[in-house]
Amino acid sequence: MKTTILAAFLASGAALGAVTAAGAQQASPGASVADGPGAGVIVRPSSSQPNATQDGRRARTHLRIMIPPAGATPPSAAPSSQSGPPTAGSFFETPASIACVYGVAAGPSGCSPTSALTNSSRGARAIAIVDAYDYTNAQADLAAFSKQFGLPAPTSSNFKVVYASGSQPPNGAGSGWDIEASLDIEYAHGLAPKAKIFLVETNSNSYSDLFAGVTKAAQLVAAAGGGEVSMSWGGSEFSSETSFDSYFKGSKVVFFASSGDEAGTEYPCVSPNVVCVGGTSNSRNQQTGKLQAQAAWVDTGGGASAYEKRPSYQKGIASIVKVRGVPDVAAIADPRTGAWVYNSTYYGYGRWLIVGGTSLASPVTAAIANAAATFRASSASELAVIYATLGKSGAGWTDVTLGYCGFYLGDAAGSGWDLCTGLGTPAGLSNKLAGE
Repeated sequence: MKTTILAAFLASGAALGAVTAAGAQQASPGASVADGPGAGVIVRPSSSQPNATQDGRRARTHLRIMIPPAGATPPSAAPSSQSGPPTAGSFFETPASIACVYGVAAGPSGCSPTSALTNSSRGARAIAIVDAYDYTNAQADLAAFSKQFGLPAPTSSNFKVVYASGSQPPNGAGSGWDIEASLDIEYAHGLAPKAKIFLVETNSNSYSDLFAGVTKAAQLVAAAGGGEVSMSWGGSEFSSETSFDSYFKGSKVVFFASSGDEAGTEYPCVSPNVVCVGGTSNSRNQQTGKLQAQAAWVDTGGGASAYEKRPSYQKGIASIVKVRGVPDVAAIADPRTGAWVYNSTYYGYGRWLIVGGTSLASPVTAAIANAAATFRASSASELAVIYATLGKSGAGWTDVTLGYCGFYLGDAAGSGWDLCTGLGTPAGLSNKLAGE
């Protein structure tokens, strides 16, 4: 069913580039969509199109946007007249509902997004987000998002935009990278509101520019005393990828990346120096919004690397993979159960969007690691802590045992580590991501 939001997507298609429904054929150079089975429409911005990567030269974002059916549409007016989400009758995720589900903040059973939930009050040191192009309204949009959900306002002490090259990158409005940046900073701030958030912007989505941004991000995080770098982008594996693994060895820094939104593996998530985050779905009661189960997201990336050797911390899963296997862990990603995001640049005026993809899972998991408040010296030490919990009861993870993923849906979520959800989703703050 096409809504006013969908109409706005169609009207802006020429300016935004190709936008297609997930899994649908592209019918025109403007925008095409396909009705979902009674549950709205899912679209990808041009930045997330599979052909955005070529021979290991460029990365794509890992996000999808949910256009809900009538009766569940978010506000569509300018910011001054918006009441904002969550809206009656819809149960898409908020910072507080995600914090409740993953045990970062207390909440009622079921963690319904429309219940009186408590935001995370944790976070320290720094989280750096690396994205391509300039998100011109980053500060203002984060302020609108924070005000809507009762989070601390962004100030010079807790939020900063940094140009990786020292000069302002090209404007990313309408590219999809602007939505990516919205999603990343809003949910990093939403789950770890006391951490300083750096948005590191690069001149393009080329790997050369993005890895320069990763280097800058690691320097900023280390200077702040330690923390996390989140990368919600990537592309198909390539034969020379191992030569780039050293970018993710910064001291006092743990690197997180999203696993991708198609079957198979992507770089940099398969790097042994990166915590690879896959995607899940939150099954909620259609009347109450209460959480019923967590399941593997059917479109999550995951699998066995084509080029990376199995690292020592994965010796416990040697019977499953002979090489580097991903993901390591997982978090909410399914756009059908996605999260509210505020962005004022994609359409040119204020708009609440429902966004999913493993682009959401990476900053959420990085922020929870930050909220755990014990900072590891490197990704290697973080991953050693994660895999040391394998097979242990109450080890800080919810073992996701429902759902399928992979080519031909040939991989299944199951007990222990699996190729869809890794060790599972966060469950509380102790004995887990950042250790104790």
